[in-house]
Amino acid sequence: MERSIAELQRGFLTPEEIESSRVAMGLDLTLIDDGTYFCVMEGDALAGCGGWSRRATLYGGDHSAGRDSRLLDPEKERARIRAMYTHPDHTRKGVGRMILDASENAARAEGFRELEMAATMSGKPLYFACGYTVESEWFDTHGAVPVPLATMTKRIA
Repeated sequence: MERSIAELQRGFLTPEEIESSRVAMGLDLTLIDDGTYFCVMEGDALAGCGGWSRRATLYGGDHSAGRDSRLLDPEKERARIRAMYTHPDHTRKGVGRMILDASENAARAEGFRELEMAATMSGKPLYFACGYTVESEWFDTHGAVPVPLATMTKRIA
């Protein structure tokens, strides 16, 4: 996660924005407890991780403010794509797409018809390629400088 944050956001964010993004980015252990977090390994190396959530929190790690563990209603609400990270040595190998596919299939199996995420600027190209569209663009203001994010959505049913 640390290398992904530090290296893959270059060219999309300023160094100050990258540093501020650390306030909101990171692992949410609830995803692991819920069994909705996936890891992709290449041999013994972690190539990437990410997942989905049936809970209301849209983004952020365990340390982030504004968390909401309320369970979502699949009939009325969107599941969340959460905490997507690819190791810089494993970009452009299909790791992110593999995690998105697993997340979409699992959310669909639980009755969700739509997904949403708070996408980073560096993640937007992958999500566009996987059929997500931008619903809105906004700034996370928890860090020292605002960090651009996009709410991206996809219908899966």
